[in-house]
Amino acid sequence: MAIQEQERWTLEDIMALFDGVFAKRYQTRLIKGGDEPLYRPADTGTPYHQVIFARGYFASALHEISHWCIAGAQRRQQEDYGYWYLPDGRDAQQQQAFENAEIAPQALELLLTQACGRSFHVSVDNLAGNVEVDREGFAAKVAARALRYQQEGLPLRANAFHMALTRYYQTQVPLAEAIQLGLGALETSLPEPA
Repeated sequence: MAIQEQERWTLEDIMALFDGVFAKRYQTRLIKGGDEPLYRPADTGTPYHQVIFARGYFASALHEISHWCIAGAQRRQQEDYGYWYLPDGRDAQQQQAFENAEIAPQALELLLTQACGRSFHVSVDNLAGNVEVDREGFAAKVAARALRYQQEGLPLRANAFHMALTRYYQTQVPLAEAIQLGLGALETSLPEPA
């Protein structure tokens, strides 16, 4: 990969775009974390919600943002949105439940990744499992859901961020202008459901 391409997708930019669009209205910031991603609601020690992505990976940031964009107001008051998570090594039934829960966020991640001009790869997140994983079948479900999002429209926060990413990465406007576009999309849309 050329140096110019490497510098195109910086963590500082994705964090600035997210914080610029969402920090004030939603009191939520994108945070570079350690080995595991996590969503942490505000508490007495931290006055803002944290979307924490793993190990400084750009793709992890987009994935965690996708989960946040889908989560309703009540879910955003719970650590990791109140969802279960079984680590790597799931059996067939657990893997199916994981994939069913991941179709919508990974479909949204696909669209956000495309807005950045990057390649997307589905994650079945079960490398140590003793089950046969149908990666192609899962990828087809994710792609179908992404198409449905495109046809029906993205959720409010996802749409605002998608617009900011598209403007910043595809037309290369200044960061502040891309943020303003995202903010404008939030202001001109109907309130999101709870």
